[in-house]
Amino acid sequence: MKLGFMGTPQFALPSLRALAACPAHELCLVVCQPDKPRGRSKELVAPPVKQVALELNLPVMQPERLKDSAELRAALEGLDAVIVVAYGKLIPADWLAIPRLGFINVHASLLPAYRGAAPINRAIIDGCDLSGVSIMQIDAGLDTGPVFTKHELAIARDDDAVSLGAKLAELGAGALLEALPAIASGQLKAQAQDDALSSYAAMLTKEEGLLDWRQPARRLHDQIRGLQPWPGAYSRLDGQTLKIIRADYVEQAHAWEPGTLLKEGGSLRIACADGFILPENLQLEGRKAMPAAAFACGLKAATCKLD
Repeated sequence: MKLGFMGTPQFALPSLRALAACPAHELCLVVCQPDKPRGRSKELVAPPVKQVALELNLPVMQPERLKDSAELRAALEGLDAVIVVAYGKLIPADWLAIPRLGFINVHASLLPAYRGAAPINRAIIDGCDLSGVSIMQIDAGLDTGPVFTKHELAIARDDDAVSLGAKLAELGAGALLEALPAIASGQLKAQAQDDALSSYAAMLTKEEGLLDWRQPARRLHDQIRGLQPWPGAYSRLDGQTLKIIRADYVEQAHAWEPGTLLKEGGSLRIACADGFILPENLQLEGRKAMPAAAFACGLKAATCKLD
């Protein structure tokens, strides 16, 4: 099939590489969001999809606004389908019927659950044990189109949004390659979503990173895992931001005030409602991230209070 590809971040790379390597498909163009300034120098940095597409000698387009790009709209003519994987913007409704098979999306949830921008993060934050990917037809709504196929994946206790995202990206690439021939032949028909069962995965905010130590241990652990790599889960120690990058937890009765940080040899515990968070990797404001053992060595007191 003659295909277009629209994607921007790391999550889209397995699908892009899989399509480029498949002799049954011809990638005619790749579309991603514009380069973004990064760091203190504000140097423009190309998104991961652009970097890989150029390595594969694929033509790349980066329109600021899709609906203003007559060149891209014209390039859609004659395509069998456009594959969308975490592109980051809605497709104009009047473009959806231009490719013969429309726009086919790889979405990182088991639709209709977790429509929206942050399905991987929200599934972890909400304490889900199961995630997955959906191969779906894009319509004018936000992840509301009919679904061709869904593939489940268990969320491991130690998964954070980064590790789960990497697993789902690979799962999505395989599911996409498997589904495309059946979609093209008409053997695989998309089924409408049940809107009554839908949920929305809103974009993350920096404020969500603040840890409330009065919460249960499992809930805090899910928050820490789900907010990686941004905005990150954090507390305050002596007026400085303390990020908890990686942790485990234990449910255990205790008499400590929530937010009490306990140093026990080379390990740390933070008291919460029904147990302890067990930090494994932390970062104090202005310093590099470090293992809990190294952080514990720098603490003078055996106990201190986090805000």
